Amino acid sequence: AAVETFEISTRSRCEMVDITAELRALVRRKAADGRWQSGALALFCPHTTCGLTVNEGADPDVRRDMLAFFSRLAPEHGDYRHAEGNSDAHIKTTLHGPSLLLIVEKGELRLGTWQSVYLCEGDGPRRRNLWLQWLKSDD
Repeated sequence: AAVETFEISTRSRCEMVDITAELRALVRRKAADGRWQSGALALFCPHTTCGLTVNEGADPDVRRDMLAFFSRLAPEHGDYRHAEGNSDAHIKTTLHGPSLLLIVEKGELRLGTWQSVYLCEGDGPRRRNLWLQWLKSDD
């Protein structure tokens, strides 16, 4: 299967963008075309200052708390030597990671009741791309 590109525009230097609804809509469109029924969707973020995670999506305070924690852990202005001034974003991206593997069953993205998928921006605002690869089940 071909790699799909999914574009997201971020609005802040550091933010967690909930991309769950867009991913669900994409999976449903592909399933309606008879393509993505059951298998896995691999997501990869090809940026060094932006990552991916799955976490609670029901309470916005969780997102706020996570952003506050990561900002304390890797503050914007620290003892860094990287000339571009975004070392904190590189550190945060390593903590989040560049990829996710999500289960799709019967044309629907499978997540836990409270889970959402987030793009974790560390050096925005920017236009970001995700690469999506469909992995078909043998069932």
